[in-house]
Amino acid sequence: MLVPDDLRYAETHEWIRPQGEIATVGITDHAQAELTDIVYVELPQIGAALEPKQAAAVVESVKAASDIYSPVSGEVVEVNPELESNPGLVNTEPYAAGWLFKIKLSKPDEIASLKTPAEYRSQIGA
Repeated sequence: MLVPDDLRYAETHEWIRPQGEIATVGITDHAQAELTDIVYVELPQIGAALEPKQAAAVVESVKAASDIYSPVSGEVVEVNPELESNPGLVNTEPYAAGWLFKIKLSKPDEIASLKTPAEYRSQIGA
């Protein structure tokens, strides 16, 4: 399983890549592999205020629908428009083109409470 070293991870298998006051959020390689073929993604509304562990999006695969949770507090400022026509990007490029949404951080210090790559690898047995 791919676990990039430049990200932080939620216990619920979301990743976050902070860049200044904006952070990109997606699901991990482990999560997409468990879900198998993703056929639909319901993204949050731009402007939605999110709290940590709050359901923000839904990913539907051929096996099941799964809630995707916000790893941090903030406001959704962008969603990935490519996923509407190509939800499989979450499977093929979970850390790149398959990102889900971008959030303006309201409490940047929350990122430090998320798992490091080593802690996440330990969680998933990688």
